[in-house]
Amino acid sequence: QVQLVESGGGLVQPGGSLRLSCAASGSIFSIDDMGWYRQAPGKERELVARITSSGSTTYADSVKGRFAISRANAENTVYLQMNSLKPEDTAVYYCNADARTVARVIVNCWGQGTQVTVSS
Repeated sequence: QVQLVESGGGLVQPGGSLRLSCAASGSIFSIDDMGWYRQAPGKERELVARITSSGSTTYADSVKGRFAISRANAENTVYLQMNSLKPEDTAVYYCNADARTVARVIVNCWGQGTQVTVSS
């Protein structure tokens, strides 16, 4: 079993910053790609950013230049630094990871989500 726990969401004014964290725990042998997705009310879940185990990154066009994804492999943790936040960034943000368990089974895991609200 692998669990993902997010933290760092909250209410912020437009133009402000937040940093999300996601820690993986459980029967982990290694973690491949990790990423952040978001889902706004009435919309489908969408990719925000992903990062490979070697540090290669992918971003949605809407967040390029404002958000930065990073990871600490030794701590099985991924971060999302969000700057210049806009009201349209308001959503529930979910952490996602492709993990290899100690039994060498590959599982795709989701966190419970953390609310980010950008409003004045």
